[in-house]
Amino acid sequence: MGDKHLVRFEPVGIEIEVDEDQTILRAAFEQGVQLMHGCKEGQCAACKSFVLEGEVDDIELDSYSTFALPDMERDDGQTLLCRAHAYNDLTIELLNYDEEVLRSGLPVRKGTVEVLSNEPVTHDMRHLVVRQVAGDDIKFFPGQYMDFILPDSGESRSFSMANTPNREGVFEFIIKIYPDGLFSQFLKNEVQEGDKLEVEAPFGTCTLRENRTSDIIFVGGGAGMAPLLGLLRGLVEKETTRRTVLYYGARTKDDLCFEDELRELENKLPGFRYIPVLSDHEGEGWDGLTGFVTEAVRAEESDLKGRDAYVCGPPPMVDAAIALLSQRGIDERNIFFDKFTTTGEPEE
Repeated sequence: MGDKHLVRFEPVGIEIEVDEDQTILRAAFEQGVQLMHGCKEGQCAACKSFVLEGEVDDIELDSYSTFALPDMERDDGQTLLCRAHAYNDLTIELLNYDEEVLRSGLPVRKGTVEVLSNEPVTHDMRHLVVRQVAGDDIKFFPGQYMDFILPDSGESRSFSMANTPNREGVFEFIIKIYPDGLFSQFLKNEVQEGDKLEVEAPFGTCTLRENRTSDIIFVGGGAGMAPLLGLLRGLVEKETTRRTVLYYGARTKDDLCFEDELRELENKLPGFRYIPVLSDHEGEGWDGLTGFVTEAVRAEESDLKGRDAYVCGPPPMVDAAIALLSQRGIDERNIFFDKFTTTGEPEE
């Protein structure tokens, strides 16, 4: 362990102690301070902040993408908390934060889980269910994600929980299988019932804001179904009166999953509508919406002012959806999202 330094976050006035050997974001996680973040790898800029007090030499950055932090911004005093190591006391101005989430964070815990099932739900997505069997109890909010540690390489991959928290320590995931994906192929070809895996959680800020009562629009694609399903299940448990709609984009009918449960939610949630959208429906006898999911939202939703939005899926879809939802009247502060980048590769 290295020397420890005090880091203060403004304008919220929260202070944490940070070891030189850990990033500022990691230290915040361990102390239950839920800073805004995304990839945790210096690629998405969600944790970008401004150094109010401290010198250039007081911070050392691990490798990062200059798309997330251009040299001009770094020279101007901005930094990425997920890559920043503090070598002196610092004062950081948070450029992107939600005080409700910030102060209600859950400390990150490590543990071991046992595989209960690993079943395909489409040709390229798996439904993985695990139960924690060792380590401090991992708690989470619907919409958050867990890191899995690959046994041989020690590399980690992040996947969103599809279920709500429960006393049994069970976690569900919907994971897309990529042909060259390190964890994907491990999950597809090796993971069996009874296997033990090392994990760490919770991460992510795409969670329900308890102080909000606005109606909600969900937009998702691919494995983005996982956090959105978790959020919807959470709303059922809370017996919400908030009206909700889910637009989910897939390529073909065979790429849709959890259809029965989503249709059942239309009876459990007041005014809930599930709207699947297919981009490749040739010869399928499809009478639903077609095209990209954002095109369907554009055609169906002319005015979204006053609503909250949750967007989860591939980065291009998320970016297009955020732009569209803003145009349709949703305050950007009330658009919560999770970009599903693949294998830790930079977004370009």
